[in-house]
Amino acid sequence: MNIENTQSQMRKGILEFCILSIIKRGEAYPSDIISEMKQANLYILEGTLYPLLTRLKNADLLNYRWVESTGGPPRKYFSLTDKGAQFFAELQTTWDELANAVHTLTGDNQQESSADTTSNNQ
Repeated sequence: MNIENTQSQMRKGILEFCILSIIKRGEAYPSDIISEMKQANLYILEGTLYPLLTRLKNADLLNYRWVESTGGPPRKYFSLTDKGAQFFAELQTTWDELANAVHTLTGDNQQESSADTTSNNQ
């Protein structure tokens, strides 16, 4: 089995949630989203982000506004709609439940594995 493929699929499953989380804090420009994701070690390419933003906009979860730029073309800044804020809240609940379940399942196993390793090393 290919670990990189599995890791990629796991990351793809949380992209919308992470992007909406960034935009929820205030208007966001796509390159700022990419930068913030990179700082969190979640790498996303423009070729992935722009179609995702368009899909979220078409689903009425995002609005955008154009802002004139002194050094180039106008910039598109994204913000959550009311529907987007509700959708984000639902994703947050789902994430919390999922993270708690995964932690419960993997946390106990890690503790047992550590205990086994410790007892085997003695």
